[in-house]
Amino acid sequence: MEASKEAFLREFGEHYGYPNGPKTIDEIRATEFKRLDGLVYLDHAGATMYSELQMEAIFKDFTTNVYGNPHSQSDTSSSTSDIVREARQQVLDYCKASPKDYSCIFTSGATAALKLVGEAFPWSCQSCFTYTMENHNSVLGIREYALDQGAAAFAIDVEETVHHGVSTGTAASMKVLQHQVQRRNEASSLEEPTGEAYNLFAFPSECNFSGLRFSLDLVKIIKEDPARILEGSPFCNGRWMVLIDAAKGSATEPPDLSLYPADFVVMSFYKLFGYPTGLGVLIARNDASRLLKKTYFSGGTVATSIADIDFVRRRKSVEELFEDGTISFLSIASVHHGFKILNSLTVSAISRHTASLAWYVRKKLLGLRHENGARVCTLYGDSKALFHDFGPTVSFNLKRSDGSWCGYREVEKLASLSGIQLRTGCFCNPGACAKYLGLSHLDLRSNFEAGHVCWDDHDIIHGKPTGAVRVSFGYMSTFEDAKKFIDFVTSSFVALPNWIESGYQLMQGSESRLGAASFYLKSITVYPIKSCAGFNVESWPLSTSAGLLHDREWVLTSLSGEILTQKKVPEMCFISTFIDLNKGILFVESPRCQVKLPINFITDSCNGGSEQIKLNGQRYEVQSYKNEVNIWFSNAIGRPCTLFRCFSSNHNFCLNKIKSASMGREVQSMLNFSNEAQFLLISEESVSDLSHRVSTNVQKGACGAASQISPMRFRPNIVVSGGEPYAEDGWKNLKIGNKYFTSLGGCNRCQMINIVHDEAGLLQKSNEPLATLASYRRMKGKIFFGILLKYERSEPVGRDGDLWLQVGQDVHPNVS
Repeated sequence: MEASKEAFLREFGEHYGYPNGPKTIDEIRATEFKRLDGLVYLDHAGATMYSELQMEAIFKDFTTNVYGNPHSQSDTSSSTSDIVREARQQVLDYCKASPKDYSCIFTSGATAALKLVGEAFPWSCQSCFTYTMENHNSVLGIREYALDQGAAAFAIDVEETVHHGVSTGTAASMKVLQHQVQRRNEASSLEEPTGEAYNLFAFPSECNFSGLRFSLDLVKIIKEDPARILEGSPFCNGRWMVLIDAAKGSATEPPDLSLYPADFVVMSFYKLFGYPTGLGVLIARNDASRLLKKTYFSGGTVATSIADIDFVRRRKSVEELFEDGTISFLSIASVHHGFKILNSLTVSAISRHTASLAWYVRKKLLGLRHENGARVCTLYGDSKALFHDFGPTVSFNLKRSDGSWCGYREVEKLASLSGIQLRTGCFCNPGACAKYLGLSHLDLRSNFEAGHVCWDDHDIIHGKPTGAVRVSFGYMSTFEDAKKFIDFVTSSFVALPNWIESGYQLMQGSESRLGAASFYLKSITVYPIKSCAGFNVESWPLSTSAGLLHDREWVLTSLSGEILTQKKVPEMCFISTFIDLNKGILFVESPRCQVKLPINFITDSCNGGSEQIKLNGQRYEVQSYKNEVNIWFSNAIGRPCTLFRCFSSNHNFCLNKIKSASMGREVQSMLNFSNEAQFLLISEESVSDLSHRVSTNVQKGACGAASQISPMRFRPNIVVSGGEPYAEDGWKNLKIGNKYFTSLGGCNRCQMINIVHDEAGLLQKSNEPLATLASYRRMKGKIFFGILLKYERSEPVGRDGDLWLQVGQDVHPNVS
């Protein structure tokens, strides 16, 4: 056993690994989670993993027993009803809720359960919806129902008063900050709330952003003495009901409803034991559920109804009243097998096991320092809020040695390359995100106006992070998972002595060394259709405006208008292309299509219509094709798609419109459907050096020999040869033959370069070569390889001259 694990076990050994359970953690992983070998999964707050034995038991159950629709009197239906009743009782038992006081209502998830409460709650213009800042969007959505009914809504921050560094944890020590009261109907704000109005207070048992657990004492305080929380508020005298969002917290510490009698609790089963998904539960106090107002009725919810007159009588049972239609009875039948696992390990043991891993990670992250002594990690959740403890979640951001932030997408991308799956962003918890990141309302609005939305790549705006990195642990997580994550952060983000910041150096050689090198144009590749295969040529003309003639002039889109690329449709790499300039025909072939498809530039274009599409924020006027062409491409990639061609007349229009010579560069830097620039240049020597590094890294990892990497892996237009590896990094501009080009900087690489198709025509995906590039070619969250070029036309507009590139031409770079 290595020293680090021995040290960990000395500190956490009595809590880690289920020492008193039916299986140790190592036995659990070896027998029930074999599919996690080689993978570190750290997003259990998003969805935990199901056990392979659990799924085997479910499959055996379903193939042995017959389950029918429970809305019937048949034997199979009666058996199903029994299973459903048992599942309801298991849910109530899990939260120590007596069936005399509580009912278990199955929903499609925790979100649906929250929506049910918001829809059916007895709001009035004197009601109030109050919620803690740390709440999921699914809870905040209840605010819409309250405001639409004329009720008030406001958020609060609940904190403890700390004396001499010691938190008392008592209700008397609480300090509450009330945020602005929100109303949509100003007239209702003139009415003084009476004690008859129903109000709702919502909080999570565990914050899914930070992992901090709220004290369940809040349930009793709000119900028995709301003035402690809402001091000075006119809503203190109303009838308060409490909702707990336990979707995150219930996996390791379900709320004890025998001690803390909340009115509503919501959970999702995939957060507990991985499967089933699409099934949640609302645990409702019987007296509270009778106050809910339900409008819609459906099959299963009525005792009787008459079709042609306004007559309906609803069922009395709470479950039957709120479960519209046929419940997901097969999913409910599988719940038993999940609870069996939790009960065998015990929730208390799971809580201790996962907490030990979270505390280990927090401790290690806090201890990381750059070589200059600066902290590497900022952890979130170390506030003075009234929290009971931490759940098995760690939320943080990383800083470079110069104090600048590392973007969370950079961390996520590099983690994925290291076989680590984690979560980034705001985790659908905007209040916690803004609170811990220090984002004002102005920041949030300006970020949105700058284009930032949930799940995008805008991780740093105006020098501030827009989200965080989150790792979370489940009952099957191991010390090895935590250790590999810490090792990853240390090796990728901690600046040590002699460590080059972000691992990226530009090769800026001297004039003499550059002069000694002899560069020449090794190959030219044209890619007519974006993300499809290209073809090599000995010579090729330059477009008067957009790079190589016909390069990425065509694009495939889905029927909904989404631009298709190999990132989402890797089968596009099997479509080969060739252009016969003399005939004016684009030829395309695919192993999935029996015939070669010729597309005539003139006649085929005349048969389609024109429309506009959007790519990378730019609008393009495009030419469509007749249905036979689209059917061919749909068969080639295995999904419906449409082919479009960028209008050449659009470029001619721009050229004719702009006469000023000073505007020529802007006109000539136009793009077809390429992402960033007209040309991508790769050096043969750089590819050779990378290939050697990949081979070395693979051998160190005992994964066998690596195959030689081809320059075509990077989809370059131009491959040059001569000189030293990465000499192109320092080029400011260059001359190929008698044509001049300007370097726009390095090309930021993505995981598309990890996809390759073998000789058998099968797609293969690995972590290479991007993982190796990340180890020495990373700068400020980007991984560079190759350079982007823009053609600097020297001929006057309207006089084309010799606009051809030729393989073998000399390449003369300039670094000044």
